[in-house]
Amino acid sequence: MEDLVIRDADVVDGSGGPSYRADVVVDGGRIVSIVKEAAAAGCQRPRAMREIDAEGLVLSPGFIDMHAHSDLALLRDPDHGAKAAQGVTLEVLGQDGLSYAPVDDRTLEEVRRAITGWNGYGDDVDFDWRTVGEYLDRLDRGIAVNAAYLVPQGTVRALVVGWEDREATPGELDRMRRLVAEGLEQGAVGLSSGLTYTPGMYARDAELTALCRVVASYGGYYCPHHRSYGAGALEAYAEMVALTREAGCALHLAHATMNFGVNEGRAPELLALLDRALDAGADITLDTYPYTPGCTTLAALLPSWAGEGGPEEVLARLADPATAERIRHDLEVTGSDGCHGVPVEWETVEISGVTDPGLAGVVGRTVREAAELVGGTPWATARRLLLADRLGTTVLQHVGHEENVRAIMRHRTHTGGSDGILQGAKPHPRAYGTFPHYLGHYVRESGVLTLEECVAHLTSRPAARLRLPDRGLVREGHRADLVLFDPRTVAAGADFVEPRRPPTGIPYVLVDGRFVIEDGRRTDALPGRSVRRTPL
Repeated sequence: MEDLVIRDADVVDGSGGPSYRADVVVDGGRIVSIVKEAAAAGCQRPRAMREIDAEGLVLSPGFIDMHAHSDLALLRDPDHGAKAAQGVTLEVLGQDGLSYAPVDDRTLEEVRRAITGWNGYGDDVDFDWRTVGEYLDRLDRGIAVNAAYLVPQGTVRALVVGWEDREATPGELDRMRRLVAEGLEQGAVGLSSGLTYTPGMYARDAELTALCRVVASYGGYYCPHHRSYGAGALEAYAEMVALTREAGCALHLAHATMNFGVNEGRAPELLALLDRALDAGADITLDTYPYTPGCTTLAALLPSWAGEGGPEEVLARLADPATAERIRHDLEVTGSDGCHGVPVEWETVEISGVTDPGLAGVVGRTVREAAELVGGTPWATARRLLLADRLGTTVLQHVGHEENVRAIMRHRTHTGGSDGILQGAKPHPRAYGTFPHYLGHYVRESGVLTLEECVAHLTSRPAARLRLPDRGLVREGHRADLVLFDPRTVAAGADFVEPRRPPTGIPYVLVDGRFVIEDGRRTDALPGRSVRRTPL
């Protein structure tokens, strides 16, 4: 007798086609039988050791988070309820060019300091790996959901070149190519970049193209956080399209937004650019989160020259009055490259998290509001916060536009990604609410996508990008990564007031055939493992 039968489910199978009613049988971690209602008439229905009555519920493939920042969260708390409760069964780590493998001791410490605002410093994590393969092996000890990994280009550059703004020597470029190849051989699915973050932003196009050729040779994809989402956004998108075309590499555009006032209403221009490339044969996909504000670290807004040399050099520059004034001018007058070429508007920058508990009083306030409390300027407040929190402060940027969000999520290559930073007292609600928000708000309430379209965006499309032949669809023989949700009630509980409130309407989530969410509650199962690149 099989393990489980999910009876009388409305199956939205991930293909984008119409739903159907069926019994779905799971055994040994895979879907072994799908008996549609019409075929079951007059026949004995499948039986199993356990049955779930799915009357009124939709059964879909598990959701794939194409842009996650759970690199340490999965190790710190393998339970990972933030994502499991949303129906996420696989997430892609190593994003934005900065993560924790491959490293040596020096680089690991530098990266930990640089992205404390994303993942915490990691005092509660045993960093017992150095290579990509060793990190993936660490995940294989047991986590709630599956995880894939991108080789982070900024980390590779820090390891080989350091944090200096200069071109790599031929020997350094050869070593970076070898490190990328090793990461892919060890199971990474591609390469990421953070081209508004140091040190990745110091790489010229020729260097990135050389690395992308390595990625292409392994059948992986390039996932850039490109050089601007603001004043130079369209040019930055075009740069990535041209670069990957020259390298012959697949391209996946991370959190593909058009932000800041200069881009209001300009999503159709981006989509036309992508459609021209697709029609010419390019392999391009993208992901977005279904919200208007962004989220990053306060230090990320600084100009690139201020980040040269690494975190300690940044702090030294901030401590020097003359250099700090130059930073202020770039931020407030010129528009720093860290702030996407747009002069910062402090009233849009909300402090969402600090690492020093003594600074907690500013969380939830914009930098301008925090400055008004003490009677100083916004820059003086931001500078004091950066120094006191040692660059660990996380912020929301309220700079997006709803019409752009909706237009981009309709695109034929769109997938879902939370870009979820789990750190801070008031994190962005996308970390806890992205996938139910798509289903509740943008499907049921707004009708921007049909249910069948939306599920395909969140399941089969990302599985195809990751080259996973047995995930992303409800099919016989596929892995039983499945979600049961109520289309009438599914919604994100998380909002900007209570960003960690769990979603509603998702009573069951299975990873590899095991319940991680059962009757709406997290079980103690840890069936997730690393999902490694499928060899060509």
